Amino acid sequence: MGDVGESWARVLADYERHLRDERDLSEHTVRAYLTDLASLAEHASLLHVDDPAALTIRTLRSWLANLQTRGRARTTMARRSTAARRFTAWLERTGRADADAGALLAAPKAHRTLPPALNQTDMRAVVDAIVESIDDDGPVGLRDLAIIELLWATGVRVGELVGADVDDLDAHRRVMRVLGKGSKERMVPYGVPAAEAVARWLDRGRPALAVADSGPALFLGARGGRIDARVVRRIVHERIAAVPDAPDVGPHGLRHTAATHLLEGGADLRSVQELLGHASLGTTQIYTHVSADRLRAAFAQAHPRA
Repeated sequence: MGDVGESWARVLADYERHLRDERDLSEHTVRAYLTDLASLAEHASLLHVDDPAALTIRTLRSWLANLQTRGRARTTMARRSTAARRFTAWLERTGRADADAGALLAAPKAHRTLPPALNQTDMRAVVDAIVESIDDDGPVGLRDLAIIELLWATGVRVGELVGADVDDLDAHRRVMRVLGKGSKERMVPYGVPAAEAVARWLDRGRPALAVADSGPALFLGARGGRIDARVVRRIVHERIAAVPDAPDVGPHGLRHTAATHLLEGGADLRSVQELLGHASLGTTQIYTHVSADRLRAAFAQAHPRA
């Protein structure tokens, strides 16, 4: 961050501690908030607003207008507006400002894009391709199959998957305990194919990769340590790329895929919300647009009155 003065630096340091210790947000989320607020602090300093307590709605709107003229995406504008509103609300709540300068700040509406998802035929083709190559791939193939099956079955985030331990699986009940955002724990079910893939990995694959300090990690990297999220992303992209014409998606795309297939299969929105660990039902509702879009496409192709 540029030179924004002691008042800004001190308050932003306090806010960072609030985000980490009180709200228990992830490192990625904290970093995103601080990046947005650093931009606000630098713009405010140019306007001689050297103390966050002196922020006004006019300063905030000037900052957002400046970002817009520089061609920032609508989604970026919406995110930064949200960061500013939460920051100014915290300033007032903690007595660092007399009023909430961002209370009247409207967030630019972000364009809702439909998340990419694989259809069931493509997903089965991905799994079949891994199965066909398992004899050549050895323990890594068993691991990759278990990863793909679990991501598809549960819709868990990649961070939740790599953080899972062996004891987090209840093989008898076919449920997996995951630690989600804000350290919120939830149980997610998975089906027979995922259970069988995980059982083969634990029986034949994991012991071949495990080393003395592997610890309890469910999935291991090539050197025996807990697998890294970047490795899982690479695995998913490479395995899906083996299927012709399948959309290029990563673990988050498989999360979308799981939600879409659940809704298409008749699951209710509340159940999908619980499965995915969404705090708000509104976050889950975007998947209804995905399903409706596919239903419209199927109708247009197959119905005589389309």
